[in-house]
Formats: sequence, C-alpha cells, structure tokens
Amino acid sequence: METFSLTAIGLGIIVLGAGLGISKIGQAALEAMSRQPENSAKIQTAMIVAAALIEGIALFAIVVSWLVD
Repeated sequence: METFSLTAIGLGIIVLGAGLGISKIGQAALEAMSRQPENSAKIQTAMIVAAALIEGIALFAIVVSWLVD
C-alpha cells in the first residue's frame, strides 16, 4: 500500500477551489447579462479576465506545490 501524498491532497484542493471560483464567476456573469443584455460585451470581457486570473493563480499554486514536495 502506497503512502498518500499531501501534495496530491493539496492539488485536489487547488483544482476544486479554481473550479468553484470560475463557476461562481460564470453564474454571476450570466445573471448580470440576463438583467442587462445591453452590457453583455463588457460583462463577458470582465468574466474572461477574472477566469484567466483564477486559472493563473491555480497554475502557480500547482507548480509551487510540486516544487515544495
């Protein structure tokens, strides 16, 4: 039986957090677009930028967790 790695648990938490963050952004953007369709382009741009920042932070955290192990 292999010993479990805290890195694997950390990576799972990172991926879960990033997924929840991006889904929350998507939910809020869809609600905003449905309420104000004339601002859809601005809302979509802001949503994409925020999602990219979350993915960047998650990728950085994954790399750091691999290096620490």
